[in-house]
Amino acid sequence: MATSFLDPVLSPIFQPLLNSSPFWTILLLALIITLIITIVYKYMTNQQEMKRLKDEQKDYQKRIKALRDQPTEAMKLQKEAMKKNMDYMKHSMKATLITFLPIILIFGWMNAHLGAEPIFPGETYSVTADFEKGVGGKAVLIPPAGTEVIGDAEKEISSDVTWQLKSTKGEHLLKVKTGETEQTKNVLITKDVEYTEAIETYDHSDIKSITINYNKLRPLGDQSLLGWQPGWLGLYIIFSIVFSIGLRKLFKVY
Repeated sequence: MATSFLDPVLSPIFQPLLNSSPFWTILLLALIITLIITIVYKYMTNQQEMKRLKDEQKDYQKRIKALRDQPTEAMKLQKEAMKKNMDYMKHSMKATLITFLPIILIFGWMNAHLGAEPIFPGETYSVTADFEKGVGGKAVLIPPAGTEVIGDAEKEISSDVTWQLKSTKGEHLLKVKTGETEQTKNVLITKDVEYTEAIETYDHSDIKSITINYNKLRPLGDQSLLGWQPGWLGLYIIFSIVFSIGLRKLFKVY
């Protein structure tokens, strides 16, 4: 299965929810992460100083707008405002560094578990083998028990070869062979939101890689936002912006 550093911690907690609804999993994680960031910023920064700098930034913006007809003076104020903005960023840097690593690790878990749709039992899926330049002849996909190749298992090699397959529930070890070279790739067939790594690469082999061609996970299903069907990251960004606005007001974070 696709894995991340935080699998032993997060998977027992979130995998049942993920199997039920990726949408609610993303929403809950966005809320938790945003709450952590907000609390860290609240207590790891000098809020009085942050408020003062924020108020000064607003004041500069008003003064710059009032000097639209005086570009020279407006430019001077713009430079002063940029300095204040840099001061604000310096004060927030400590909190940013504290939250950076855990958030990156959580993102790693989300990417490993929310990047692709699972392959269901009996569903048709495809596997592509990529070959080194100059490799010719034929390639054959040797299926394990429980896996059926749709069409020819043996195909002429171009730059890559793709096979259509169906498998029963469970893990299946697919084998691709050309000449004396053979490589394997594991695929997971399940009703849960789980999947193996999409790409397996091989060194010093005529077979460069074998790829399971997953469909991108769509947390909204068939629904869209003005024609856009966001993946987990797009949906997370939307939720985090909304939560950040609300939580900063609630905790009075500047």
